[in-house]
Amino acid sequence: MKTPMALAMLAAGLSLGVGAAEPTLTFSKQWTHGHTTTGQFSEIPAFDPRTNTIWVAGVVGVDVLDAATGALVTHIDVTPSGNVNSVAVHEGLAAFAIESKVDRRNAGVVLFYDTATMAPAAGVASVAVGSLPDMLTFTHDGSRLLVANEATPNPSADMPYTPGNDPAGSVSIIDVASRSVLATAGFAGVPILGDNVRTNTGMDLEPEYIAVDADDAVAYVTLQEANAVGVLDLELNAFTAVIGLGTKDFSAVGNEIDPKDNDGAVLFRSVAVRGLYMPDGVASYEADDRTYLVMANEGDFREDNADRAAASTLGSTNPLDRLRIVKPESTAGNLFAAGARSFSIRDTDGTLVYDSGSILDREAATRGLYDDGRSRDKGVEPEGVVVLKINGRTYAFIGLERTTQSAVAIFDVTVPADSQFVDLIVTPGDLAPEGLVAYKHKGRHFLAISNETVAPGATTSNTTLYSLESNRSNGGK
Repeated sequence: MKTPMALAMLAAGLSLGVGAAEPTLTFSKQWTHGHTTTGQFSEIPAFDPRTNTIWVAGVVGVDVLDAATGALVTHIDVTPSGNVNSVAVHEGLAAFAIESKVDRRNAGVVLFYDTATMAPAAGVASVAVGSLPDMLTFTHDGSRLLVANEATPNPSADMPYTPGNDPAGSVSIIDVASRSVLATAGFAGVPILGDNVRTNTGMDLEPEYIAVDADDAVAYVTLQEANAVGVLDLELNAFTAVIGLGTKDFSAVGNEIDPKDNDGAVLFRSVAVRGLYMPDGVASYEADDRTYLVMANEGDFREDNADRAAASTLGSTNPLDRLRIVKPESTAGNLFAAGARSFSIRDTDGTLVYDSGSILDREAATRGLYDDGRSRDKGVEPEGVVVLKINGRTYAFIGLERTTQSAVAIFDVTVPADSQFVDLIVTPGDLAPEGLVAYKHKGRHFLAISNETVAPGATTSNTTLYSLESNRSNGGK
C-alpha cells in the first residue's frame, strides 16, 4: 500500500507532504460566499450545469449561487416542510432531502425543483420517504433517485435511548419519471459478511451516504455506526449484503495517532489500539475496468454517547487514558476507537486496497492546522469525499472536518493501490468542510466546498469555489 521509503519516512516522524513529490494538481480560489442574507448554514452543495449554479443545502433552505461569481441568485425556504439535509441535481431537476419538522423519526419528504425556474417542479413535486432522509443521489442516467433514510432515534444528548424509539433505516428508490417510490430497501434478513459489524449498538442499521457504480447496477451505502457498507442491487431494488469493514491497527508503522488531547504537543505514537473505520462519505470510480470505493473514515458514536468512554475506565494510563473508546467492543488491554483518521479505497467486496495511514493527521500538523483538542476523539475527522478525473488522471478530494482552518486533502488515486498525496487546499476564514462537489464545466474543473461552521472571527458559514488544473497526463507516476 505504501512504498518502503514512505513507511520509513512515517516511522521517522517525517511528513509525506507536498514537499515529498512534485504537485500534480494546482488550485485557485475563485470566490467565497458568506450566507449572511439568508442566515442558513452551508452543508451540502450540488452543481447544475444548465444554469451554471451551485445549490447549497443548509437546514432552513437552499441558497442558489451563481457559480461564476458566487453571488446569491435566490433562497428557497423549506421550513414549511422541515429541515433540508441534502440536495442533488440532474438534468435540470433538483431534489431536496427534508426531515420532518414535527419529529425526525416521522416520514420525511423529497421536494423536487426546476433549476431553470427555481420553483417546484411541474407534476409531482413532493414524495414521502423514510425517517430522517439525510442524503440523496441520482443514478448516472437520472432515472432513479436514491434516498438514505438514516432513521436515527430521537433522545436528548447524554440520555438513554428509549426502547422502541428507533425507526427502521432504509433506502427509498424513487422513479424520477413518475415521481413515485419504486421500493424501500431495508435490512431485515440481509446476510452480514466481513468483520466487526456493530450489531450491538442498540440501534438498527442507519444509511449514511450512497455511491452508485458506473453501470447504475449497484449502489454502496455506508452504515457508519455499524462499521459496514450495504450492497444495494438496483435491479432487485434490495440489499443483498452488509459487509463489515474490519479494524485498523494503530500500532502498525504508518498508522500512528496522537491519542492525547490538549497536552501542548502533537505527538504521533504507535499505540495498542484498533480503529473501527466507520466511514461517512463514499464515492465510486472506475480503474482498469473495476469499480473502487473511496471512503472517508470519520468514525461516530451514538448521539446519547452511551457507546463511548475514556480508556481510563478500563485501566489505561498515559498517553491512552483520555482516548475515547467504543463500548462494548473494548476491554482492558484490547481497545477500539471510533474512526480510522484516514481515507480508504476498497474493492466492491470490501477488501482494503489502500489506506492513507496517518498522512491526513500529519499533514494537518505540519501546516499548523491540527486541532489538538480533538486528539482524544477522531483526529482530523475525514468526512466528505468526491472524485474527479482531470487530464486523464483521477483525484480524490477529502474534507477534514476538525482542522483549525478549512482543509481538503487531494490524492491522486489513478492507481488505487499506489495512491499518492498531492496537497491540501486550505481556506483561511472557512471552517469544517461538510460537503463537496467536484465538476467539469466548459472545459474547466472546479471544486465547491460547503463549510458548515462559522470560523472564529467570521460571521457566516461559507461556501467556497476553487478552480483546478492538472500538470500531469495519464502517462504513469
